Amino acid sequence: MNSEKKLKKPIASFILLTNLIFLPLFCLIGIISMLGLPAWVIDVMFCLSAWSSTFAFAVLFKKIYPGQSFIQFVKDKFNNKLIFSVILTAIMIQASIFLMILFLVSKNSEINVIFTISSWGMLVYFFFKNLLSGPLGEELGWRGFAQMELQKKHSPLKASIIIGFWWGMWHLPIWFTTGLVGIDLIKYILFFMIAIMSTKIVMTAFYNLNQNLIVPIIIHQFFNFFIGLINGNLLDLIMYNAILYLVVAVLLIVINPKNVLYGKEEINVIHGEIDCH
Repeated sequence: MNSEKKLKKPIASFILLTNLIFLPLFCLIGIISMLGLPAWVIDVMFCLSAWSSTFAFAVLFKKIYPGQSFIQFVKDKFNNKLIFSVILTAIMIQASIFLMILFLVSKNSEINVIFTISSWGMLVYFFFKNLLSGPLGEELGWRGFAQMELQKKHSPLKASIIIGFWWGMWHLPIWFTTGLVGIDLIKYILFFMIAIMSTKIVMTAFYNLNQNLIVPIIIHQFFNFFIGLINGNLLDLIMYNAILYLVVAVLLIVINPKNVLYGKEEINVIHGEIDCH
């Protein structure tokens, strides 16, 4: 019999420890930047800081799930067969948002170069840097654990709003590196929170449809990747993303009013097929 005591507030403990790990790593990035070290060193540190939620979850795992294997838990999150239609729909939605933002920026901006990337080599590097410094490091803790754990007590939508808020607040130190001040900074924070909470709702809907962590990883990756490709005003970019992802989130809620984002209890994924009760 396992005598190890189980954490009474696992999600709160996870959020707290995630921030305690992230803050010193983020401060270290600032120190490295001031010392004028190579850009790749800063990129590596960004990647490490993005994994703070995974580090926190790994540290707390035995107290959250006594007697269980962390490695097996991770494997189980990728165990379900991927449903092509779910992934394709999510990517098409995000690609459509990207194209709409691209159109808005090109129409309303006076800049000559619309993309931030000028070569295929840079594009590949940017893609994998984003993958390592965000989706791969964040999704196990925030989605694989916190979202699923909260869904045991609340609807997927309510759980998404709660986790989305705290996930957004975890980014707080980054807000003050944008160079924005005053009302522009307030607008940025507002739009950022709307964008990230709306994206969280989108992630939840598609994750609950497939129950494989690759799904939110893909959505997270393309959110970061697409916004980083466009050479536009930062405030405008986050505003466009906030509005468009909010529209998608509301539509997903409207078409799934009874189950409120395809709750785990209402969906059975069997051999790649979805059985909705």
